[in-house]
Amino acid sequence: MPGFGETLIQSVREAVVYAKGQADPEAYRVHTLSVDVKKIRQKLKMTQKDFAGEFGFSLDTLRHWEQKRRTPEGPAKAYLMVISQKPEEVRQALRDAMQPQALKPKTSPVGPRA
Repeated sequence: MPGFGETLIQSVREAVVYAKGQADPEAYRVHTLSVDVKKIRQKLKMTQKDFAGEFGFSLDTLRHWEQKRRTPEGPAKAYLMVISQKPEEVRQALRDAMQPQALKPKTSPVGPRA
């Protein structure tokens, strides 16, 4: 069984061959996850306005995603995936984040003075 270093080197060699156009494209697959924003919203039984407001998206952006004029990418895509799988946990996290921090007494970083 090859070690991690050997596997990494082999992967780089394969990537170079593929990048040079010398590999059989049928031998490789790229997996991307798509996010169906409208389906997520409908599953939660929310209007566009409510979904956008509750989860912090602009209504225009949400509409663009749902009408497939734009595609969520990066952090927005990841956030939508989490909303899809754990909507109540996201709601709770957002509620917790909105709670004012308890005031803590100020203490000296050095400690008490003698």
